Amino acid sequence: MASQPGAALRLFLLISGLRAGLLQQGERQNLETENVTVVEGEVATISCRVKNNDDSVIQLLNPNRQTIYFRDFRPLKDSRFQLVNFSSSELRVSLTNVSIHDEGRYFCQLYTDPPQEAYTTITVLIPPNNLVIDVQKDTYVEGEEVEMNCTAMASKPAAVIRWYKGNQELEGSKTEVEAMDNKMFRVRSQISVTVLREDDEVPFVCLVDHPAVKDLETRQYIDVQYKPAVMVSVVYPQGLTREGEPLELSCRAVGKPRPEKVTWLRVDDELPDHVLIEDEKLFISSLNKTDNGTYRCEASNSVGSSSADYTLFVYDPPTTPPPPTTTTTTTTTTTPSTIPDASATTEPAVHDTRAAEEGPLGVDHAVIGGVVAVVVFAMLCLLIILGRYFARHKGTYFTHEAKGADDAADADTAIINAEGGQNSCEEKKEYFI
Repeated sequence: MASQPGAALRLFLLISGLRAGLLQQGERQNLETENVTVVEGEVATISCRVKNNDDSVIQLLNPNRQTIYFRDFRPLKDSRFQLVNFSSSELRVSLTNVSIHDEGRYFCQLYTDPPQEAYTTITVLIPPNNLVIDVQKDTYVEGEEVEMNCTAMASKPAAVIRWYKGNQELEGSKTEVEAMDNKMFRVRSQISVTVLREDDEVPFVCLVDHPAVKDLETRQYIDVQYKPAVMVSVVYPQGLTREGEPLELSCRAVGKPRPEKVTWLRVDDELPDHVLIEDEKLFISSLNKTDNGTYRCEASNSVGSSSADYTLFVYDPPTTPPPPTTTTTTTTTTTPSTIPDASATTEPAVHDTRAAEEGPLGVDHAVIGGVVAVVVFAMLCLLIILGRYFARHKGTYFTHEAKGADDAADADTAIINAEGGQNSCEEKKEYFI
């Protein structure tokens, strides 16, 4: 029957007569279908499914109530509709190259007693095109405000635009949505950003959120110019700057455009005659106290100029303790071996004067004081020993000198005995010597 045009026409008239008596979607019992969302240009598949079908006729109609398929027969002369599957439980039809004009409600009808009807809605998504960022100019100076506009043309539904600077999302954009013909929209988003030197060559990204497309974005790079950033560093020495030692300073200037000139000068005074300048470096072969002061490096470009200062303070040369002369001083001079020389430190070149005086000079005074104390103590011990020795021998001499006078019977005898004792004492004295 479906192969004969006359029979198909009679069936179509019969369907039209029965259409007024069909049940509404909420009253259907065995007929099922699903809504379809498709991107423009792709394929939409419409399925009319029947549960427990008793070989009732299934047909599919378009939004204008024109029959697309009656069972497995296609009365509508639109070759974009193709039969995918036909059985007693399903009628499945594909629609290729979908356009916005295909959007609408499609009807599935089942000839039962009473007849049933269900509908499926085809929604066509149209991704935005011509995503463009507009800026007033390409080159900006640091601190300027940049106004950027991003426009998403002809999309359905309206696109959502987000802004990023690198990987950081930006807030504060203003969005305008304009309705166009054919249910489409034009979206325009504007953002203002104060650019910094860190923004140079960093992409500003306009990203679109839309159900029809993923990762749709466009980028804009901003050329940011800025005045130089100047940094002064000490190449040599790494520790204290001492008298008689060399000094080397380096000046690094970074700017856009590249700094045209780098200049060294001495604040509040002229540069010493023995200072040597080569490109961005400053050399002093032998420091002295007259070199003390502030040295400045200046750099400039078409945007502006900037500088950095280095304050030089020349310290006294390190002092070396005297070599040991005795065994006693040898034990004390080992102490400085545990005290690091201030010239080997990594302290900055600018210090308070008292820090240098209380460093190696304080250590020398302590060593000298210790040596003197040991020597004085040794001399006192020696004097005490000699005093005790002389005192003991002197008492012995006087005792022998008076010996013999104690046993005399009278004064004359005592004198004679005393003289004899004196002679004996002289013998003792000679023996002592």
